[in-house]
Amino acid sequence: MLARSSTSGIAPMTDPAPAFLALDGLSKRYADHVAVDALTLGVAQGEFISLLGPSGCGKTTTLQMIAGFTEPSGGAIRLEGRDLVAVKPARRGLGIVFQSYALFPHMTAAENVAFGLEMQRVPKAERARRVTDALALVGLSALAERYPRRMSGGQQQRVALARALVIQPRILLLDEPLSNLDAKLREEMQIELRQIQRRIGTTTILVTHDQHEAMALSDRIVVMNAGKVEQIGRPQDVYERPATPFVASFLGKTNVFEALVERGADGAAAVLGTVRCPCPPHLAGAGHVLLTVRPEKIAFADEGLACRIVSRVFQGTYWLFIGETPAGVATIVCQNDGAAQPGEGESVHLTWRADDAALRPLSGAGA
Repeated sequence: MLARSSTSGIAPMTDPAPAFLALDGLSKRYADHVAVDALTLGVAQGEFISLLGPSGCGKTTTLQMIAGFTEPSGGAIRLEGRDLVAVKPARRGLGIVFQSYALFPHMTAAENVAFGLEMQRVPKAERARRVTDALALVGLSALAERYPRRMSGGQQQRVALARALVIQPRILLLDEPLSNLDAKLREEMQIELRQIQRRIGTTTILVTHDQHEAMALSDRIVVMNAGKVEQIGRPQDVYERPATPFVASFLGKTNVFEALVERGADGAAAVLGTVRCPCPPHLAGAGHVLLTVRPEKIAFADEGLACRIVSRVFQGTYWLFIGETPAGVATIVCQNDGAAQPGEGESVHLTWRADDAALRPLSGAGA
């Protein structure tokens, strides 16, 4: 199999060349509809990238252009400097796992995995060895002679992954491969998929609409909306410091409050009750700003933003609260540590660290 490669850290929205895989102004138009709008991205060798966004955002179209199934309307796709646009899909050296797995029902697991090697005319002895290694990699050595109809969804997914990896692809493309699995199995497969990818070091691009999946698997996330890139960054950076209102709302729950900007001896700050968050220079002159803070970053305190608890829901590992404040509805998440929690109808105060809040101009209210 492939040797493991190192991964890269956070990158800006337009990544400098050279890169192992470079998308340069990649676009796709259908009549007057722009499916992908000038997407620029550099992917390092061995990196795991997720294209994340809602249905119709352009993520699958982007993957199909990389695979060669869809012809770009503009821009370039380069693999180690080589232009891929003119290369036929079968000659691009890519492994692909589809949402439906696309296994041959009349073939055993081993025969499904061997199919790509047969197309490449790999000698029989080497083919047998590589199939054995690939099935062992995904934990299916004991099911080599089993047909897909006698396999669970997770087992079929592993066969599809082994079939994609056995050809030793330069890039592995994953089109929502876990979406047909139940929640528990999906979580287990996320862990296994990441471990396999790290073990063999294959550069991987995943398409998903599941924010938790993207954060669990990725070195970097490309958040897309209406054909455009909203933000590129490491999962923790995209989550903690969303670049746009869309990213803040799509990648997990977030509270959005309108805060008053006040000037004091220590400079301008956004104020909600007694909670003060320093304003950056470009917002210091604004009368009001939008303040966003994640539910799990909010704590109950003796002073802060006044709040009345409207409802609380026990979620096992945490409590979920909905409250009314002068700045709007608040969502609060508290870990279940055994401590007493406020009840419905109770008046409390909310607080958070200034570093956990993000400030934006009031005009940025829309996503």
